[in-house]
Amino acid sequence: MQLSICDFAEKYAASGISRFHMPGHKGVKLHGLEALDLTEIKGADFLFEADGIIAESERLTAEAFGSRLSCYSAEGSSLSIKAALCIVRQYLGRDIAVASPRNCHRAFLNGCVLLDIDPVWIYPDSERSLLCECAVSPEAVERCLDERHIDAVYITSPDYIGNIAAVKEIADICRSKGAFLIVDNAHGAYLKFAGEGLHPLELGADIVCDSAHKTLPVYTGGAYLHISKTAPEGFDELAKPAMALFGSTSPSYLIMQSLDKCAEILHGELPAMIRACCERTALVKELMRQRGIPDISKEPAKITVAAEKIGYDGDVLAEMLRGAMIECEYSDPGAVVLMCSPFNTERDFARLEDFLSSLELRPPLTGDGALLSELRPEKKMSIRQAVFSAAHRISADEAVGRTAARTAMSCQPSVAIVMAGERITPEIVKILKRYGISETDVI
Repeated sequence: MQLSICDFAEKYAASGISRFHMPGHKGVKLHGLEALDLTEIKGADFLFEADGIIAESERLTAEAFGSRLSCYSAEGSSLSIKAALCIVRQYLGRDIAVASPRNCHRAFLNGCVLLDIDPVWIYPDSERSLLCECAVSPEAVERCLDERHIDAVYITSPDYIGNIAAVKEIADICRSKGAFLIVDNAHGAYLKFAGEGLHPLELGADIVCDSAHKTLPVYTGGAYLHISKTAPEGFDELAKPAMALFGSTSPSYLIMQSLDKCAEILHGELPAMIRACCERTALVKELMRQRGIPDISKEPAKITVAAEKIGYDGDVLAEMLRGAMIECEYSDPGAVVLMCSPFNTERDFARLEDFLSSLELRPPLTGDGALLSELRPEKKMSIRQAVFSAAHRISADEAVGRTAARTAMSCQPSVAIVMAGERITPEIVKILKRYGISETDVI
């Protein structure tokens, strides 16, 4: 039987071999995992030209997810997103038109800059005021595809606060209009194992980008690029070269070992553990419902407290949680996001329930920011033109009327408030300051 990535690393660490290769620590314990931290030596396989232990591990992962091909990323789903765009570009062999909700992730924008794609924005039908809501309706997608030729649609589902798009309906529309569907499912890798028909691969997406590390037991940076069984077969041979185009030539073997271990337990006990976690999270959600604390997440393992609706600034509520020994995933003035996994203990859930049970509910706060869904900034030049232009940094207040040279965003969630190449308006400045951005780069 062929060794796994983990088996190989452990065997090599125990061999006592003299390491006249990278990394420079030579396996000597300084932080703790050095002995298992390898490079692409003989027998360790090569991530972007895998035909050995990495290829076998990726095959097991594809089997678990139901994809035709799954590629490992040691650089998060940011690498997978850029590669996904590249695959479509190379498959069609020409410049491509890509449509996306405007509040997309930084990685998508970087991919557009590098591949010279000028994205077409799809705006939400309903009022949206939270920066990291990426909701887009099938109707909005269909209108966009009817108005002009689009080669690919890129959507985020779930988004940062837990909205889940109507992926199947959007996939059907894309297929009928001759467009490929790429889904940034960075927050939803676990959905494949939470229940039937939840993961985009099951709902008709052609390419899916999963951040394994966000919701599965994988080291930070571990991710997947999935090619669905219904995507063109030509995508398969383009996947690894596309990953290599944007990825490091020194991928982390520690991250790949954690992806390998995850593949093993995805074929074992982990799916049942994920379902149990979703059931436990549902109990917290029910407590919130009974207390009148709004949870705006539609995910089974994510809780998003609509802080302003119960009288709190989200960042203040996050500090209160820290006082109760609870660290959230993300907070902004409007919301607090908490992500659950099977490796949260019963003590973790009990702490959260105690906090929510004793939380004083207050009258809702009045919003003071412009609705993000109403923003339609004037485009002065393409994102790529702006990014490669000479620029300087000034205060946000001084930027009104100027053209943004860089995409301005808060991190996390790495969602843009103003795009490079857009004219900065007073409404945009108001939102920038709401999210703690006091300076911005202009042409």
